[in-house]
Amino acid sequence: MSGRTVVVVGGGYGGSALARALDAEAEVVLVDPRDAFVNTAGSLRALTRPEWAGNMFFPYEQWLTRGRVVRERAVSVDDGGVTLASGERIEAGYLVLATGSSYAYPAKPVSDSTDEILDDFRRTHKELAGAERVLILGAGPVGLELAGEIKEVWPHKQVTVVDPGERLLPAFPEELRQDLHRQLDELDVRLRLGAGLIAPPPTGPGQVETFTVTTAGGEEITADIWFRAHGVRTNSDYLADGRLTSRNAQGQVPVTETLNVSGYDHVYAIGDITDVPEAKMAGYAMQHADVVARNIVAQLNGERPAATYQPLPHPMILLPLGPRGGVGQLPTPDGPAVVPAETVSAYKGADLFTGRFTEQFGSA
Repeated sequence: MSGRTVVVVGGGYGGSALARALDAEAEVVLVDPRDAFVNTAGSLRALTRPEWAGNMFFPYEQWLTRGRVVRERAVSVDDGGVTLASGERIEAGYLVLATGSSYAYPAKPVSDSTDEILDDFRRTHKELAGAERVLILGAGPVGLELAGEIKEVWPHKQVTVVDPGERLLPAFPEELRQDLHRQLDELDVRLRLGAGLIAPPPTGPGQVETFTVTTAGGEEITADIWFRAHGVRTNSDYLADGRLTSRNAQGQVPVTETLNVSGYDHVYAIGDITDVPEAKMAGYAMQHADVVARNIVAQLNGERPAATYQPLPHPMILLPLGPRGGVGQLPTPDGPAVVPAETVSAYKGADLFTGRFTEQFGSA
């Protein structure tokens, strides 16, 4: 392959956006075991409304018109290319690491097949529909969003969210937290903060079977089904051999302000796998992709890459509680601003970015 070949390892938010941006500029090879870009922001709604789940998927072949997709996993990379699980080697003029992170189902699907993912959602939906009392372990954005989606479809279900932390979203202003508590109270979501469990539930997550657990404070909670909403893991095992770079304790790689992997001018990393000091969010991964696309195009044209990325000084969030509720904080010229539920709905909650990705990854 020529020096104009860009190999993107990972087809999530950042990797897909980058592949799309470079499709007309370079020889793009996208390496990902899945058969489609998956808008995982819709996963929790897909669980509660499986008839909606098809909106999450955008098959690669529909929008990657010049480049090609290799449906495999990378097992090793070096500064010259990628080695796949099959043993195949793909040489690269430019290499981009975009493998993201893993999270507990249902927030992130387990399978690589669209059909199997849809089957998983339908099966778990049936279990959830048959449960009257739901326990969610984790009161971060995922756990609270799941609670909101459940209450939207089944307002009568008893939903309890347990977390050992003392406060919701501690990095955000009190104004936002108060509004969040108010909305959760209106939904009758039961919060148990500062209350880790003595032992995990005796049943598997997402399976209907009545059980009782005890918090560290001695409270007993009986539920019929539970879900895990904590535990992010960076997808970087293919770097374990150290042939390309080192990783930090979180499995992330060091990058420069141009998002080059430190020590290389033709190897980049974007999204959750970077050590950029910011929350790992889809929106940031797509901003990383824009920076790297501009830098690779400059290099392809014989120019010096000049685009840089600077994380925002304040955290941002859009946390829907169903299609109409939620809380958020967004950047403004005057600094971060807490926004009302109507804004959260307009930007995210109403369609969970479906319209945005239909425009970006719809059929070419």
